[in-house]
Amino acid sequence: MIRVLITGKGSYIGTKVQEWLQKYPDKYEVEVLDMIGESWKEFDFRGFDAVYHVAGIAHADISNVSKETKKLYYKVNCGLAVETALKAKKAGVKQFIYMSSLLVYGDSGNGSYKNTRHITKDTQPHPSNFYGNSKWQAEIRLNKLNSDTFHVAILRPPMIYGPGCKGNYNSMRSIAMKVPFFPDFNNKRSVLYIGNLCEFVRLLIENGDGGTYWPQNKEYVKTSDFIREIAKAHNKKRVISDKLNWLVPVGACVPGKIKGLVNKAFGSLAVSKDLTAHLTNDYQLFSFTDSIRLTEV
Repeated sequence: MIRVLITGKGSYIGTKVQEWLQKYPDKYEVEVLDMIGESWKEFDFRGFDAVYHVAGIAHADISNVSKETKKLYYKVNCGLAVETALKAKKAGVKQFIYMSSLLVYGDSGNGSYKNTRHITKDTQPHPSNFYGNSKWQAEIRLNKLNSDTFHVAILRPPMIYGPGCKGNYNSMRSIAMKVPFFPDFNNKRSVLYIGNLCEFVRLLIENGDGGTYWPQNKEYVKTSDFIREIAKAHNKKRVISDKLNWLVPVGACVPGKIKGLVNKAFGSLAVSKDLTAHLTNDYQLFSFTDSIRLTEV
């Protein structure tokens, strides 16, 4: 029996992984710890084989925020993670899994839809905002705790989506449900369905390894693929054509929020398949098409 502690009660990812592991009651014993406040410090970490740390402040609208808010990002995404790992290591936990982000490399397209960003083993992290930097600083400090008896695993996932998710996926869903036409712009994105992430985490806990990982779906996708498949799941007809691609550069010239949204939506940020080729176990259980159907239905 493998004992797993998920630190971060109520988080979307933590809840889904908990439900996934509970499908194997003979293999995993799972507990979830609320990290809000100070009471978690009294919890006994002894006896757990792995700690899956998902507590953190999610990537949201990071424009125009106060210095206090920025400090909070570093306190939670970095400081709390390191403090939790130190407690786990002292208690004899063998593995600590940290949810970082692909945004340690910067935003998609690096600020422009024209740029294609392809992450390889040689690509160095270069956060473009304090959210990405708070994750990167946590990685640096956590990796210093790695040892033969305490394996630190860093996950750098792309955009995660699935039933009940929040964030960018819901924005695309809103467009798919309301807008009758959409550009078929040829950008390239790595994305990750929550079911594939859950299986990845399960296999990682199973082998107990440390290191840095880039879990993603098998397929790269375009933004228009999301619009097409979401609309299809609801039997809605949409005109998705490359003849509408002129809308992208026009939108990118509009100052303010529209420019930022267009560059973000149509930018490219893809992880090389070579970075996941070393994973011997197949965690990519769900195709992109099936994942959208399961998310919407």
